[in-house]
Amino acid sequence: MGELIADLGQETLPPRLASLVRAIASFDYMVIFGYRGAARPIDLFDDFPADKRQVFVTDYQDGPYMLDPFCLAAARPVEPGLYRMRDLAPDRFYQGEYFRNYYVRTGLAEEIGYFVDLPGGAMAVVSLMRAARSFTTREVARLAEMFPVIAAIVRRQWHDLSSRFDLGARGNGPRGFDTHVEKSFHSFGGDLLTRREREIAEYTLKGHSADAIGRLLDISPGTVRIHRRNIYGKLRISSQGELFSAFIRTLSGQA
Repeated sequence: MGELIADLGQETLPPRLASLVRAIASFDYMVIFGYRGAARPIDLFDDFPADKRQVFVTDYQDGPYMLDPFCLAAARPVEPGLYRMRDLAPDRFYQGEYFRNYYVRTGLAEEIGYFVDLPGGAMAVVSLMRAARSFTTREVARLAEMFPVIAAIVRRQWHDLSSRFDLGARGNGPRGFDTHVEKSFHSFGGDLLTRREREIAEYTLKGHSADAIGRLLDISPGTVRIHRRNIYGKLRISSQGELFSAFIRTLSGQA
């Protein structure tokens, strides 16, 4: 802990933070993403090996983050604290196309994250990932007890995170950050889809079932299914997998 405090403000702090948390509960990887609203996340730190970083960071930043329960929770935002992925995910997340087309490629058994609020509407999420087994209830409880310490360290280390998003929004950051990423949902399907159909496509992509979408939009599940069939017909697709692929192409400017 003393070494960690001494490293505040230095590039050596994140690895020391990972070591501190590993002393409480083991995990395979740590990544710290910075979020602000719908902007493209900033990778503040990760300890992925080279063969894993493409999926966990590069591919994630290219679009799938918009459907990530952690990103969506940070954008709401949730109250600061420690959360399990499964507690934040929609009801059909593990049957949804984000999970089947992207998240399954990570090979993770479980992901949990410390959500730390920062000035200017930014939030840092310290994600702990396990490939072989889930965290036990006891481990999660022990990690949760460390939240005040983790939050204090993160707030000191990345207090200026919001200014980095401002820099990216002006086009001076690496590749630029999409500060209007929600427009991708609003424009998805061009003139082919109605506003209601775009809403249903968005919730479907995020992993909500027809029942859950019906509750969110105050319509019947049967009406949701009819809208889905209309969406598929208008986009000339036949599955949620194709819907996911079409949306990712929209993000990359290919559609």
